[in-house]
Amino acid sequence: MSLEVGQKAPDFEAKIETGETIKLSDFKGKKVILYFYPKDNTPGCTAQACDLRDNYEALQKAGYVVLGISSDSEKSHQKFIEKQELPFSLIADEDKKVHELYGTWVEKSMYGRKYMGTARTTFVIDEEGKIEEIIDKVKTKEHTAQILK
Repeated sequence: MSLEVGQKAPDFEAKIETGETIKLSDFKGKKVILYFYPKDNTPGCTAQACDLRDNYEALQKAGYVVLGISSDSEKSHQKFIEKQELPFSLIADEDKKVHELYGTWVEKSMYGRKYMGTARTTFVIDEEGKIEEIIDKVKTKEHTAQILK
């Protein structure tokens, strides 16, 4: 599925690091940064999460809720949050249902080998649940600047 700016963001139900189930529609009336990333505790993903952490106050002042999402487990997310002191929740999409909804589970290639993985993509969703922006060329160390530009 290919999503576009202006479309309604697909609603979903998924578990966060605490085991609690959340839905995107729970955040209606708030702006949401839904960022898909490949894997906890890897260099690029850590840089991206830490950039969002270090600028979290500015993101909150701009009215954003931040939600990270990967196919890692709740336990992996708990460790990542603890280690990096992340102030936002991470969604455990182990069955990749949310990735499929957002078109972020894709074929990738490394050293000529093809495999399935997460396309690092951020969806900025407005208060009405519409996609305001799709950032697919994420600069991990400057991601907040890409969002707040």
